[in-house]
Amino acid sequence: MCAPAGAIITAAAAELLTRLQDRHGPLMFHQSGGCCDGSSPMCYPLGDFLVGDRDVLLGVLDVGPEGVPVWISGPQYRAWKHTQLVIDVVAGRGGGFSLEAPEGLRFLSRGRVFTDAEKALVEAVPVISGAAFERGERPSNRGQVVADLNF
Repeated sequence: MCAPAGAIITAAAAELLTRLQDRHGPLMFHQSGGCCDGSSPMCYPLGDFLVGDRDVLLGVLDVGPEGVPVWISGPQYRAWKHTQLVIDVVAGRGGGFSLEAPEGLRFLSRGRVFTDAEKALVEAVPVISGAAFERGERPSNRGQVVADLNF
């Protein structure tokens, strides 16, 4: 049995993400830790946000041909590693630097606590840091698109 992806995305959010990919090319998310934009998943063109050596790759969303990597800071990961990040979309203005800001929609982070069995699987897989990603390490599975949030 494979470890569950650290990040998944709702169908509505995947639809918006696909439109943004058509407009901007390959994309990435970084889960914001607060400050100006709260705790929102920030969407950027791939490479526009510099991933740090200690940032952690939560997963690669199965949206678009290359997928969409989802990053979080190392300290934030340690606090939330027991949860699966669910990227959703709601009406409202997005973060000032996030690509969905002009769309009248904003990406929103939700969380689902891993079961004990899932947590054991997640803990058995090495974390992929920004430095490891640069060396070519990739997750074994992609974060799925979910139809709804009734897990």
